[in-house]
Amino acid sequence: MLRLFYGGTFDPIHNGHLAIARAARDALCVTVRLMPAADPPHRAPPGASAAQRAHLLDLAVQGEEGLCVDRRELRRAARLPGSRSYTVDTLRELRVELGDAAPLALLIGADSLLGLPGWHEWRALFGLAHFVVADRPGNPLDAGLPPDLADALASRWTSEADALGRAPAGLVYRLDHPLQPESATDIRRRISTGEPWRHLVPARVATAIADERLYLDRAATHGPL
Repeated sequence: MLRLFYGGTFDPIHNGHLAIARAARDALCVTVRLMPAADPPHRAPPGASAAQRAHLLDLAVQGEEGLCVDRRELRRAARLPGSRSYTVDTLRELRVELGDAAPLALLIGADSLLGLPGWHEWRALFGLAHFVVADRPGNPLDAGLPPDLADALASRWTSEADALGRAPAGLVYRLDHPLQPESATDIRRRISTGEPWRHLVPARVATAIADERLYLDRAATHGPL
């Protein structure tokens, strides 16, 4: 069975993240494991700490069938303090755990796919996992890919969701999902400036953010999504 992981900073988790996760769950008939990134080792967290972000994720997926939180990157950071956390390391760890034959996929946004050549050991990723790309009408993928990325992906595209379960890695599947206006950067900005924001996140998440007084520092309004 395909294992699908959705990594990100989730700072904070918002309705747009959940729309992508639900769309992937429903299209592929799999559990989506939301995997929060660890705190950056060489600077302060941009908004909330890894523990706080993971707690917000727990609240967001509570009662959501087919969505769960995977803390493996946080556990690795605890074992190796001060180390950088790369996606390729996470996938290699998963391969040791699941074996070379297990179908494995990463759920990413179209903007992340476009930036893939900037990832650490990015070409090695195709031998470790499939990619499920959250697509949107009119997104930059339709305008064309950078030449090196286009070459790397040329033989990997598939329109068949079932194909991801028949091979361990190496395919790229475009996932249509509802267009959502939320961005974590804008939510942090709204919180820090006193603008309306609660409608952009799940209700339990909004309550926890308010109770813990997260994102009130204007210096934390920029950074990862």
